[in-house]
Amino acid sequence: MLKTVIVLLMIALVASLASGLVFLMSDQGNPEKKRLFTSLGARLGIGVCLLLVILYGVMTGQLGHQNPWDPGPGSNEAADAK
Repeated sequence: MLKTVIVLLMIALVASLASGLVFLMSDQGNPEKKRLFTSLGARLGIGVCLLLVILYGVMTGQLGHQNPWDPGPGSNEAADAK
C-alpha cells in the first residue's frame, strides 16, 4: 500500500514537471500567465508529500533495507567464523 502511494507520487512529480515544461514553452515569458508558478508550487507540494510518506514508512518500519547481501544489525561475520 505504502509503496503504491510512493510510486503514484513519483508519477505525479513527473507529470507536474512535464506540465511545467509545456507551460514554459507555451507562455514564453508572458507575465499575465501564472501557470508555470502554479506548476512549480504543485511540484513542491508533491515533493514534500513524497518526502513525508517516505519518512513515515521508514519510521514505522514499513520501508527499510532488505538486501540479500546485508547480514543485518548484530551480525558479525568474523564472530560467526570463530
